[in-house]
Amino acid sequence: MTSKPRPSKTTPAQRRTPRQDRSRAMVARIVDAGQEVLIAHGYDGASTNRIAQTAGISPGSLYQYFPDKDAIVAAVIERYLTGVTERVRAHVVDNLAAPPDTGVPQAISVLLDALGDHRELLRAVVEQTPRLSGGSATMLAFEQQIGELARVALSMRRRSVPADVDFDATAWLLVRTVEHLTIRYLLDRPPISRERFLADITRLVLNFFREPMRAERERTD
Repeated sequence: MTSKPRPSKTTPAQRRTPRQDRSRAMVARIVDAGQEVLIAHGYDGASTNRIAQTAGISPGSLYQYFPDKDAIVAAVIERYLTGVTERVRAHVVDNLAAPPDTGVPQAISVLLDALGDHRELLRAVVEQTPRLSGGSATMLAFEQQIGELARVALSMRRRSVPADVDFDATAWLLVRTVEHLTIRYLLDRPPISRERFLADITRLVLNFFREPMRAERERTD
C-alpha cells in the first residue's frame, strides 16, 4: 500500500513568485547591460553576444527573455522614456493651477533634469538608434501623454488665450517644439546658460498666446 503524497504547505502562487522575481531581475539585468553597451558602442556596435557578456550570462540565457538585439534596445528606450514621462507628468499634474509664467519654466526645468540625468543614453537614443517600432511607440506615447496635459492646462486658461486657438493643435505644436529644443540644448551644449535657455523658451511659449494686436502695440510702444 502506497502512502498518499503530503499536501504542499505553499500555494501555487507562492511557488511561482520566486521564479517571477528571478525573471524580473534577469530582465532588468539584461536591460541594464543593453543600456551600458548602447552608450559605449552605439546601436551598430551593440550585439546580443556583447550584451550577454556585459550582463554576465550566456547568449542562450539572454534569448530566453529577448529574441534579438532590437528587442533589448527597445526595452532600454521604453524604460528611459517611461521614467522621464512619469517625472514630468507628476510635476505637471501637481502644478496645473500654477500661473503660466512660473508653471512653464518649472515644467521645462523638470524635463531638462529628467532627460539630462542620462545624457549619454539620450544621445545614443536620439543620434545612434534607428526608429525601432518599440522605441518610436514609446516616444509617441510620451508625446501624447504630455500633449494631453498641455491641452488640459490650456483649457483651464481658456479665457486668457486668443479665441482662435485650437487647443489640440497648439498642444501638439508646443510639446514637440519644447521637446526638440530641450533635447538639442542637452546634446549640443550651446554657450547658453540654463537660466537663459529657460527664460527664452518660456518667452517663446507664452508669446504664442498673446493677442496679435496687443503684441504689435507692445512692440511699437
